[in-house]
Amino acid sequence: MNNKKTKKMSIEDLALSMNKGFKSVNKKIDNVTDLVDKLAISTAKGFEAVDKRFNSVDEEIKGVKSQIQGVNNRIDDISMTRVKYEDHNKLKTRVDFIEKTK
Repeated sequence: MNNKKTKKMSIEDLALSMNKGFKSVNKKIDNVTDLVDKLAISTAKGFEAVDKRFNSVDEEIKGVKSQIQGVNNRIDDISMTRVKYEDHNKLKTRVDFIEKTK
């Protein structure tokens, strides 16, 4: 019933056929390896760009912190050297009294 003829293959033919198959698989693996390498390089470059941006942001944050510290110092200075309303009013009353007696 089975009219197909089977061809006998020698060990050398089998070895050649397998060698061709392995070469084909090796080429495909090499292509995949190249693609993975290119992807790794692209990813590394992307991370380098992100690192540069983070460094830039870090520098800006340091500048803002410095400005905030300057503002805090000024506020502290003002609060330490300002005249309180109570003291101002007492002195105003005294000056007014002195001016009236002249």
